[in-house]
Amino acid sequence: MADITIDRVVKRYGPVTVINQLSLNIKHGEFFTLLGPSGCGKTTLLRMIAGFIIPDEGRLLLDQQDITHLPAHKRETGMVFQDYALFPDKTVFDNVAYGLRVRKQSNTEIKRKVTQILERVELSHVLERYPNELSGGQRQRVALARALVIEPRVLLMDEPLSNLDAKLRIQMRQVIRELQQESQLTAIFVTHDQDEALSMSDRIALLRGGKIDQLDTPEGLYARPRSAYAADFIGAANLIDVLSTTQTEQGTLVHIADGQIIINSQNTGTNLQLAVRTEQAQIVDQKDTNTISARVLSRQYLGIKSIYTLSLNNGALLNVDVPSAEDRNLLVGTEVALRFSPDCRLVEV
Repeated sequence: MADITIDRVVKRYGPVTVINQLSLNIKHGEFFTLLGPSGCGKTTLLRMIAGFIIPDEGRLLLDQQDITHLPAHKRETGMVFQDYALFPDKTVFDNVAYGLRVRKQSNTEIKRKVTQILERVELSHVLERYPNELSGGQRQRVALARALVIEPRVLLMDEPLSNLDAKLRIQMRQVIRELQQESQLTAIFVTHDQDEALSMSDRIALLRGGKIDQLDTPEGLYARPRSAYAADFIGAANLIDVLSTTQTEQGTLVHIADGQIIINSQNTGTNLQLAVRTEQAQIVDQKDTNTISARVLSRQYLGIKSIYTLSLNNGALLNVDVPSAEDRNLLVGTEVALRFSPDCRLVEV
């Protein structure tokens, strides 16, 4: 088993608190993602779990064993770095075998394990090549094989896909997820890429200023953001200032711009915005009691859909997705009405 408990951890660098009283439980076998922009503390937290950084306060537990001050090489973790950190003077085989040799395993066992893991990552045909003879995707898989071959209890990955092109990143997401599930490993993945987080994770911790802004499943983070920060970071929602809200039998009556709409979301906060995904607003011809007025500012054609940028009468801008089959190629300046899905969310600013 490999349950991880992070208990009120703090890390400071001089006057700057990078991780601030953060607590978290990660379950055995879970693919857990630390998500957020640069500087939010996600890599610092990962490196504390790895043992490369010691927290100033708090504890780290692995299956209830306190590992806060345990050296990195004794933590039974495998690490995949952003730049892969392969030995340039060693072959693929020797790179992958390195951790096993450090652990003084027999040559027979090393050969068996390295051969097996290279077959799993489809690299058995390049075992005598050097890193500079490999593609970016192959180097990434060598780094992954090196981390997995030691049979770690926890697999740690620090933005391992950021140096790959878009197509290869998508392919490697699936490879990593499949290997993690086959091995039944606890995996902690650091990224700033929302697509990676949504497509790979069992749960996601969205970090902000060294704290967890929202901890949820991918579906929960996207469909039910609790803050404007979460709504904007995941899915880049439109955020509209709310003038007032009233609870009714039909739902929450929300006053925005020049109209009122009914939604299902409730929030008792005092400083609220309406989070509207680009697919949650519909351009319609006529204004009624559940629409607001808007004007077309621009249109981007993207094949399967067009993205319209619209202006409300209070100056707020919204992006709206229109499927190509429904796109009427509206001209700039066209006055339209917008109807909103009842699944739009009220979020705290």
